Amino acid sequence: MFINMAPEPIKGVIFDFHSTLVHSGDASRWVEAALRRLTEEESAAPDLSASQIRGLCEHLDQIWQHAHTIDPGSERDLSQEHHWDVFNRTVTLYPGVKPDLIAALYAVMPDQWVPFADTLPVLRELRSRGVRTVVLSNNGLDIRSFLDRTGVSGLLDGVVLSFEVGLVKPDSAIFARALELLDVPGSQTLMVGDSPRDDVGGASLQIRTLILPHTEGPVHGLGTVLQLVGNGGLS
Repeated sequence: MFINMAPEPIKGVIFDFHSTLVHSGDASRWVEAALRRLTEEESAAPDLSASQIRGLCEHLDQIWQHAHTIDPGSERDLSQEHHWDVFNRTVTLYPGVKPDLIAALYAVMPDQWVPFADTLPVLRELRSRGVRTVVLSNNGLDIRSFLDRTGVSGLLDGVVLSFEVGLVKPDSAIFARALELLDVPGSQTLMVGDSPRDDVGGASLQIRTLILPHTEGPVHGLGTVLQLVGNGGLS
């Protein structure tokens, strides 16, 4: 006999950060911001041709995919020092980029992040429905200042960063930390991310997972979360 049991309602949502709530911005503007920083610091302009700068922009568009070849275990996200080291080594893969430009690129990187157009509306709606939310990120940087200035912080119930807890996704232990902040059982929680490798680590804790593929436009499809919350979630 088949018994149709509806899934438990979703009372908490865990969001990945990069490529889920925010996109990395335009690489050409990133390079322009780094060059401005060098000018303000009265450093010498890098000796790069226009074609080299275009190539650098293409390289930066795939920066963390390239980083995976150097750091396949995401150890860069366990400390701020290692995060910088992997970034430095990854940018150096592109020929002709000098250390001062790499340092400037790293310094202005958080300023390039942009919330997707549907990030704040979805978080506001979840809060109005009484659904608790936490950001869980493999990250070697403290993203809280970004969350503060973009208005995201006030719509969250907590932030779990890998470098602060010494764990990286997909380790189920870091998902357990997020559940502690949510104060919601895994069976009533939805994980929303972009990585079918990293963001499914909560399955052993009964966390349902929604993977949203990368998008090029300003809207990321986060409205799907509201539909799942309203319908009880993935069965």
